[in-house]
Amino acid sequence: MSDWIARMREAIPNGASVMCDWFAEQADNAVITTTDGRKFIDFAGGIGVLNTGHRHPKVTAAVAAQLDKFTHTAFQVVPYYSYIELAERINRLVPVSGKVKSQFFSSGAEAVENAVKIARSYTKRNGVIAFGGAFHGRTMMTLALTGKVLPYQADFGAMPAGVFHALYPSSTQHISVEDAIKSIKRIFKSDIAPQDVAAIILEPVQGEGGFNVAPPAFMQAVREICDEYGIVMIADEVQSGFARTGKLFAMEHYAVQPDIITMAKSLAGGFVLSGVSGKADIMDAPRKGGLGGTYAGNPLGVAAALAVLDVIEEEQLCARSQQLGERLTGFLKGLNAPEITEIRGLGSMIAVEFGDDEQPNAAFAAKVQQAAMAQNLLLLTCGAHGNVIRFLYPLTIEDDTFERALAILAESFTQARA
Repeated sequence: MSDWIARMREAIPNGASVMCDWFAEQADNAVITTTDGRKFIDFAGGIGVLNTGHRHPKVTAAVAAQLDKFTHTAFQVVPYYSYIELAERINRLVPVSGKVKSQFFSSGAEAVENAVKIARSYTKRNGVIAFGGAFHGRTMMTLALTGKVLPYQADFGAMPAGVFHALYPSSTQHISVEDAIKSIKRIFKSDIAPQDVAAIILEPVQGEGGFNVAPPAFMQAVREICDEYGIVMIADEVQSGFARTGKLFAMEHYAVQPDIITMAKSLAGGFVLSGVSGKADIMDAPRKGGLGGTYAGNPLGVAAALAVLDVIEEEQLCARSQQLGERLTGFLKGLNAPEITEIRGLGSMIAVEFGDDEQPNAAFAAKVQQAAMAQNLLLLTCGAHGNVIRFLYPLTIEDDTFERALAILAESFTQARA
């Protein structure tokens, strides 16, 4: 294995950071088997991609069936029924009022890029407001939208113009809803007129930012600002979608609706696919040929996504998400760990923070992560200071595997204090 690590470092640039010092051989539901035979419980889920688990039988069967037909035509050249079928299903499911249309792409960043393009085309404006702590992708426009400099923006020079960052509510960062709304209005006074803003984009639950949940009052106020000035409201649901929060989309937890929703990650259960859905008049704004991509809406990803939607419904994964999240939250509270400042989230999009913005305890988060790794439990950190542990286990995880993971987590807390 050390030979492979050396080969990896020789062949791959430093910018491609790799967390694990082991390699995957096989993965089944919530367990990854390494090349040397160890079995890791996966609480990372490929960074939120595997809500339906590794290699769900229904998903792999759908992809295998598609492989026997064709793997690529480029939909904008030669269309196929399954793309239209998926668009119709997503149109019925997204929490957007009125007539809805959808288009599919490859990565989450590509979905966000196209959402911004659509909003600009519809409004004939240039400005975009995002939020501190946001993560929207690694392409240049989505990098500009991302509200975290290290490690994402550093070294890459000036970001695209026309992007402004407001504050996102957070109790541990001591940012109230009032503070956040004031920061938007301050941008209108100091940086760009609201009549020049095409879109406000936000994650209903911030992913990389630390699983910060948008308070209902904040979401309502953002909707009112967008309505007042004719601004397109974009909900980035790349990480929060497809039953992760106990609803198919996190925006279903709120009384208001966005104009556009972006999606990716668990949409296709481990296969490459992303999408943009929104009000039909907004989605229709770009001229013919203005949106697309060679691999956009790849038939293998589309087949997987149709199966994923079936699995979520048949296995009642929204309810399962809520049940597992409640068990995890109860477990974390039961630890009575003085290092824990806050436990937060929706459904199974749960995180635990150590310290706060003024005194973040990233060292303890790292120790818990390392202790868990030594006991074959894979965890991810996040947050502005890396002092948050987030939990992204498959929602299909077996009960005994989940309980074993919690036992490892409890021991990891103990070891982190040693």
